[in-house]
Amino acid sequence: MIIVVAPDSFKESLSASEVALAIRQGILDAAPTATVFCIPMADGGEGTVNAIAQSTNSQLITSPTVNALGSPITAQWALVNKDTAVIEMASAAGLEQIPVQQRDILASSTHGVGLLIKEALNYPIKRLIIGLGGSATNDAGIGMVSALGVRFYDAQQQLITEYTPNIIPHIQQIDITGLDPRLQHIEIILASDVNNPLCGPRGASFVFGPQKGASPAQVEQLDSWLQSYAQHCADTLHRDCRDMPGAGAAGGLGFAALAYLNASFKPGIDVIAEYSQLEQHIREADLIITGEGCIDEQTLHGKTIAGIATLSQKYHKPLIALGGAVRANYQNLYQQGLTAAFSISSGPLSLQESMSQCAALLRQKSHDLIRLWLARV
Repeated sequence: MIIVVAPDSFKESLSASEVALAIRQGILDAAPTATVFCIPMADGGEGTVNAIAQSTNSQLITSPTVNALGSPITAQWALVNKDTAVIEMASAAGLEQIPVQQRDILASSTHGVGLLIKEALNYPIKRLIIGLGGSATNDAGIGMVSALGVRFYDAQQQLITEYTPNIIPHIQQIDITGLDPRLQHIEIILASDVNNPLCGPRGASFVFGPQKGASPAQVEQLDSWLQSYAQHCADTLHRDCRDMPGAGAAGGLGFAALAYLNASFKPGIDVIAEYSQLEQHIREADLIITGEGCIDEQTLHGKTIAGIATLSQKYHKPLIALGGAVRANYQNLYQQGLTAAFSISSGPLSLQESMSQCAALLRQKSHDLIRLWLARV
């Protein structure tokens, strides 16, 4: 019996690798002779670097950078096959890095992401993959491109040296002559599960701003600033990227990558699948088990489980999903290839209890499922 275990992380509880290990242990408790392939997944957010690194000939590199509030940190990225760099923007501008009481969307920047990219350009790379999930920012990527050589000036022709949303209304001139020329010679791929535009009701500020602590008034203000800035970009670059799918990803970092770096978007699950040979493993499997912290209607829209369901359906393989919570309308995933979904909860538990017991709950639920699976024959 061949079983593929391909889960995403359970946020703030277990990494995708830890989830896969717990499920594997439960499988082997019930079926010691089973062949289990663990393929940790990600959709462009946290875990993207490790998911690719574990499946490839990779070197993990730790580089100095800054977090969303400008504090010095180090971040890990992967050099794959010596010619591809994989970076998670969340490792340099992630929301979870910032304590709740310190979060300030108006003072948060993607500058640290640009510093990581600049470090990766010191290697002979031909391809750069940037995972866009988990950001703390809403700066339209001005911090990132400033680290790469773009300069912004105010109405008095003074160089702007702060790169947060607060300065966006002061930008009157954009100078791209200093943009790192090495960027012209590499393919840049944005791994993301987000296809929102930069501005408007579905844009970065309205949809994702509240998740990062923005008040209703700040959301309105941020959207207005981004609209104005996008027009300056269009006038300077002679192309308007604000309505392109994914421009609103990572607080508008997607917009910056599209406008300045000529990047292209690809679903995060597809990027991971390419490097992990997920499709080949699914084709040869008897059963696939996946999972993520919360399974609901949102899972349909580019999340890990939806991508795995599509591959499972292609090869007519049964797929079981495990979640910390399984909420309304998850049944819509059945049409995409999901066979069944189960909560790992063993009874009434608080969120904190579920998170602290996550590994044990995953192991027990996996054990029970495999016993049921074996009983069918």
